[in-house]
Parts: sequence; structure tokens; C-alpha cells
Amino acid sequence: MREIQFREALREAMNEEMRRDASVFLMGEEVAEYNGAYKVSQGMLDEFGPDRVIDTPIAELGFAGIGVGAAANGLRPIVEFMTFNFSLVAIDQLINSASKLMSMSGGQYSCPIVFRGPTGNAGQLSSQHSSNFENWFANTPGLKVLVPATPYDAKGMLKAAIRDNDPVIFMESELMYGDKGAVPEGEYIIPIGKANVVKEGTDVTIVTFGKMLSRVVLPAVEELNKLGINAEVIDLRSVRPIDYETVLNSVKKTNRCVVVEEANPLSALSSEIAYNVQRFAFDYMDAPVIRVNSKDLPLPYAPTLIAEILPSVERTVAAVKAVLYRN
Repeated sequence: MREIQFREALREAMNEEMRRDASVFLMGEEVAEYNGAYKVSQGMLDEFGPDRVIDTPIAELGFAGIGVGAAANGLRPIVEFMTFNFSLVAIDQLINSASKLMSMSGGQYSCPIVFRGPTGNAGQLSSQHSSNFENWFANTPGLKVLVPATPYDAKGMLKAAIRDNDPVIFMESELMYGDKGAVPEGEYIIPIGKANVVKEGTDVTIVTFGKMLSRVVLPAVEELNKLGINAEVIDLRSVRPIDYETVLNSVKKTNRCVVVEEANPLSALSSEIAYNVQRFAFDYMDAPVIRVNSKDLPLPYAPTLIAEILPSVERTVAAVKAVLYRN
């Protein structure tokens, strides 16, 4: 195992899959000559050439549509959005074309395409560059939605996404591209729809995904350890499909559940998780599920206000205390 950056893990996944399969190619804004807006595709143009690493105009609807057409004709495109905030310009291609192609063609066409790029807060970029749309895409039958939390997962999950015959939304984080983590040399695949028990525990189950794991949940667990609270941590990895078996087995053991998610609270994935936990593990629970979300506001520019709105270590610790010490 060596330590590499999140962006390097993504690059390794794409490089390995493009060497393995000539039908795989990358397209998006600045992915070629500029080596990617976040340097994820650094050096790929030199190896694979302009036919397989393709710079596009600033026209998300257009190049997303080209990707869907290419996938329908037997290729395996990787379409990079500079941020998933900009995917809204192309949402018709994602929601009405890619996700429905198999169904509307009566199974005659598959759509093996990956739409990838960063989601959520990325520092002081204000509200138009800081939204979370995981729940939008997870609400769409026909799509698979993956949100990796570590460099190890980034590589193994992206390779699985590229090989999958369904359209996959692969959501990263600008704040995590420089994060380092242990990644093995060579080939490995992380199956889509299988959660990761990051830490076993006995007192409470904390369910999360994406950068909330490293930025909020694991630091909160350190604080809880100081209080003698032994939390079990589950990283969903995939938010469509969701591995409810792993979540429910954990809650049946700990009898309590907190869900930490960066998105705003209304219609969030944490609502769906809480509903299913209370539906299928109600008899095991000693307290209601508590959610920790961003506050219901557009994310501002000022760092003090950003910190006030986003989920935090303090709010997560408070939520755990609430489910443990509820009267």
C-alpha cells in the first residue's frame, strides 16, 4: 500500500480502464490541454491522445448529450462536470435520456456512461458552486449514484462505475482532491451498493457518506471516545442503491442511529435513511433517529457563516448525546 492523493486515485482508475478497454474515453471542460480543472486528468492527453481525452466547449447540455449518444452506440464515456452545480444545465440528458434509455428502448440499448465531478461545499465559492444534488439524482430510477469518501474508495468505485452497464453519477469533492490515503497497487474493484463499516462500535450507529466522513464524523468519533462513547461508523459509499442490510444490522446491534449528511434537510437522503431505519428496525431502537444536515439556507461566502450552516463535529456529538441520554 502507498499513500496517494484522491485525485491521483481517480486518475489511476481512469488510466487503467482506458488501457484495458479501448471504448473508454474522457471528455469535459479543460480535461485535456489544461490537465483538468483539479488536475485529475494530468498527463492523460499525452498517453491517450486527443481522440480519447477530449476538451469540450462550455456547453454541458451538448457534451452530456454526445456522451449519451456515444454510450448508446457501444462506447463507455466518462463525462466530467467541472462541478455538479453545472450539471443542471445538462439535466435533461441525465434525467430524461441516460436514465431512461434502457427502459424506453425495451432493453435494446444500455447506457454505460459515467458522469463525474465535484459536489457540495468547496470553501468560499458561495451558493452557486456549493449545492448538493445527490438526492436529486438518487431520486431517478435508472441511475446509480456513488459518493466516495477516501482515495481507496475513489479508485475502486470509479473502476466499478466505468465497467457498469448503467449510467452512473459519480460525485466527488473539491476539498478532498488533495487528501491522501492508502491505495494498493494494481487492480481492485469495490462493488456498487456495498457500504463500508469504517469503525465497529456498540453504543450508536453513525451513517454518512462523502466528505462528511473525514471532515465531520471521524473527528466527532474521537471526541465521543473521550466521553466513553463507542460509535459504529458506516460509510454508505453508494446512495443509489443504498446498502440497507449493513445499516439495519448495525442499528439492531447499537439500538440508536444518527445520520450525518451535507445536504439541506428537506427531502434529503438522510430522511429516507431515517424512515427505513425506523420502519425496519423499530423494535430494536431505544431512541428516534436524529439527522445532522446543513441548515436550510443557500451557502454564503463568508467562512464564519459557512461554518455555522454546514454539519459540524459539535452538532454531531450533540446528536449522539441526544440519542444516548434521551429521557
